[in-house]
Amino acid sequence: MSADRSVPGEAWTGNDREHNDACHERWSRVQNRRTDQPGYQDGWFDEQCGGCRFWIALNGELGQDWGVCTGPGSTFDGRVRFEHDSCDAFALREDGSFG
Repeated sequence: MSADRSVPGEAWTGNDREHNDACHERWSRVQNRRTDQPGYQDGWFDEQCGGCRFWIALNGELGQDWGVCTGPGSTFDGRVRFEHDSCDAFALREDGSFG
């Protein structure tokens, strides 16, 4: 792990390539739906989590692809989500930003 874990009095930032790659691999298997998966709706491709007003990016390197859903009507509320997934409770960001 990165040396920043051992800095006394400072919170670990999570910016460790090996750790982040392992998280991405694990989370991709269990958290993310593939576009070719049965039940994946075509409309979700254009309404990805990263463009939803209720998706909040994680901090650090993991935040480049992963965030937390805060959508009260989403089945994923309170769960880590891949920015390119989606759900029926998608709400477009008013500023048009992504990620």
